Formats: sequence, C-alpha cells, structure tokens
Amino acid sequence: MPSPRKPPTRKQRVPKPSKLFDPQSFLTHAGTGRTLHHYSAKKSIFSQGDRADDVFYIQEGRLRLSVLSKQGKEATIVLLGPGDFLGEGCIASDQPVRLATATAITDCTVLKIEKREMLRTLHQEHDFADLFVAHMVERHNRTQADLVDQLFNSSEKRLARALLILARFGKEGRSEEVIPDVNQATLAEMIGTTRSRVNFFMNKFRKLGFIDYNGGLQVHSSLLGVVLHE
Repeated sequence: MPSPRKPPTRKQRVPKPSKLFDPQSFLTHAGTGRTLHHYSAKKSIFSQGDRADDVFYIQEGRLRLSVLSKQGKEATIVLLGPGDFLGEGCIASDQPVRLATATAITDCTVLKIEKREMLRTLHQEHDFADLFVAHMVERHNRTQADLVDQLFNSSEKRLARALLILARFGKEGRSEEVIPDVNQATLAEMIGTTRSRVNFFMNKFRKLGFIDYNGGLQVHSSLLGVVLHE
C-alpha cells in the first residue's frame, strides 16, 4: 500500500506571483531611475546639442519642440501635451545629443526616465513596450501627415488642421480648450507661413464661428469642414 503523500515543505511551496506591472503607475510615480520635475512657463527641459541620456513623459502642461538652424532661424516642430513622450531619440545608439529644444509653454509636470531604466523596462515589460510602440507609431504617422499637409494643402487648411490637433479634436469624443499661450507667431512657424496670414485666417475662423476667444482659444468641431473641403 503506497504511503500517503507528504505536504510540501516550506522550501517546496510555490512562491506567490509578483505584483503585476502597471504602465500607468510607472509613468505616474517616481521610482528607480525615474524622477518628477516641475517647470514653469518658458523654462527649458533640454536644449539642442545637450547630451541625450533620458526620456521624458508629460503628465501635465504643454511643451514646445523647436530647432535652430546654423543661420540662427528658429522653427517650431510640434507642440506636445499630457500623455506624450519626448526625448525618445536617445534610445537610438546613433543619437547621443538632442536634435531639438524642449520648452515649457505652460507650467508642466514631467517624469524624467533614465535611458538605462527605460531600456530595461521596454525589454522586460511587454505592456509598457506595447504602449511605447503605439506612441512611436502615432508620432510617425503624425509626422508623415504633417509632411503631406505642407506639400499639398493651403496655409488656411494647414492652420485649421494645426488648431484641431492642438485641441486634441476627436480624442475622448470632444474638443478641448487650446492653451492661451500659443501665439500666432508659433502657429506661423508650425505651418510654414507668415504671422499676418495666420492673423487673417484666425479672424476669418472667428467670424465664421469656427473658433472663439473665451478665456482661451476654443476650437469647435465645425472647423473640421475647412480641412475636409476640397
């Protein structure tokens, strides 16, 4: 008759599973290789030519990415907001320095992630890697759309599209108020035209009811018609 099976000893017991990784918690709180930083408006997060050793995640506020040519001409590449990464180019081994300058437009809260910690997390945590890849694909698609916009659309359409993107139109089913600090000069840099042309079209959009100035620039869904109109 077989002897009864002995219960497993303490050394034989199966260990409890570790706590599941939460990408949003990782991007919300400081921790190993991660520090929270607060920037007031017009403060620089990093400058073109700085050593690239960290990735940043925007928790609150808006930032502006710009480049400066050898001739001293500055151009705005993109405006970024909550949920966006920046400085991710440092992950590539062939980009040891920053290719652009990041400047706070409003008061900002940003999570700074050391390059080594970012790479470790991407390799070990699939959910976080999926989130980051989705971000990179979205940024790539936006860059391609910006190029097509510059090549084929009028300055009026380019301005309408830029305003809709700034208002995050289509996300969460509604548009939101655009920050009041985005001036017409910055908009002109973004769409490749003059400030006077931006001023002309902004006045036109306001008269047609596409935008309002009510404690900030409010963009209405009707502005989409300018982008879709042939």
